[in-house]
Amino acid sequence: MATHGTSIVIVAPLVLPPGLGPYRRRDYDALADRQLCELLLGRIYGRPRPSMAHEIVLDSVWRQLHGIARATGGRAYRGPIDLALADHSVVKPDAFYLSADRRDLFVERTEGAPDLTVEILSADTVRQDRREKLILYAQSAVKEYWLIDPEPRVAELLVNESGRFVVTVPDAGRHRSQAIPGLTLDLAELWRSVEEALRP
Repeated sequence: MATHGTSIVIVAPLVLPPGLGPYRRRDYDALADRQLCELLLGRIYGRPRPSMAHEIVLDSVWRQLHGIARATGGRAYRGPIDLALADHSVVKPDAFYLSADRRDLFVERTEGAPDLTVEILSADTVRQDRREKLILYAQSAVKEYWLIDPEPRVAELLVNESGRFVVTVPDAGRHRSQAIPGLTLDLAELWRSVEEALRP
């Protein structure tokens, strides 16, 4: 499902490959070009270079998260940063957020799950974002997962409920997290800043 204003879009589920793939973290760590890939459920996937639209949307989201982090004592990060969720999975979310009481989780090591992960969708990564990563983030107790599509300006705001993600609909264009203290997303401001950045 996806939210765009007050409308809801149903997205057909995508089938996962059966079982875990053969690769583990030691294989991933041995790669010379691991900055260009991710390890998802034992399979290695390439990460294409992001488009200009991707970077503009990511910048707008990250600026909102950074402002919230400064106000609440949390931390906002912009990828690519490796997060080891399991021996079979090392992800690079586009952005992620840690609340104040978990802000030091990744100071010494990059293992464990943040409170929020954000992925900016593209044609090259959408299958993994909606399949492997959705399952990984849910099972890893990520509290919220935001999928943001630069075109056609759609944000899917997913909240973890007992190990599965459900869609939450913003109130008057603003999402106020019930699970993460102080976390909000102003969708009107997000898309306004994106339009300004794209204006000739």
